[in-house]
Amino acid sequence: MEMNATYNSFVAVGDSFTEGMSDLLPDGSYRGWADVLAARLAARTPGFRYANLAVRGKLIDQIVDEQVDLAAAMKADVVTLVGGLNDTLRATCDMGRVRGLLEEAVERLAPSCGRLVLMRSPGRNGPVMERFRPRMEELFGYVGELADRHGAVLVDLYGADVMGDPRLWDLDRLHLTTEGHRRVAEAVWQALGLEPAEDWRAPLPPAVPTAWLARRIGDVRFARQHLGPWIGRRLTGRSSGDGRPAKRPELAPYLLDDGTPLP
Repeated sequence: MEMNATYNSFVAVGDSFTEGMSDLLPDGSYRGWADVLAARLAARTPGFRYANLAVRGKLIDQIVDEQVDLAAAMKADVVTLVGGLNDTLRATCDMGRVRGLLEEAVERLAPSCGRLVLMRSPGRNGPVMERFRPRMEELFGYVGELADRHGAVLVDLYGADVMGDPRLWDLDRLHLTTEGHRRVAEAVWQALGLEPAEDWRAPLPPAVPTAWLARRIGDVRFARQHLGPWIGRRLTGRSSGDGRPAKRPELAPYLLDDGTPLP
């Protein structure tokens, strides 16, 4: 891959991981790794354009139906596709169908863009992860096959030990913190052949042991505020993204947080 290549446009496709939860901004919106990456790309390329079509809670069939054709039509220099993980967390998950839809998405996107980026998503260490690990690893293995077959860039976040560190995950234990998103942005930046700013795989400092009582209080808070509502949505067939539009639906010049365009 060409080192320090120039990219003029970027389209992000996916679910909450790419929307940016839980990298919360002061106004209550989410930033996330894709916005961080777009800002860095825009800072080096005048007239840089960016769209983020990702919406939280989307399953792979919804990503294919609602986002893929839109992204393909934008003919961007870079397209990132991360999807299917929400499907693996469903009790009724059909992995054959997930693989087929993911392949369909890649087949539509790869010819339409300059560089397609696929990812093996990070996985938080813990008992919930262990329950779904076989499906997730099946998904990630297939993502690697698709990347090889279609000449896509593969970013292996799952294979980086630091990304499993609980300190990079928010209280809901499903979404990355600001630091986690920043590391993902750096990983994609380097995968695109751009000069590294840091070692995104570097381990965090040794953790300070947490008292047993504090851990149990944290578990109870997690169950009440996050796990219970998540189970409720699964049982009723609802999604956190129902009715929610993409935050950047048009491929448009990237704007700074105060609304002014980058030069």
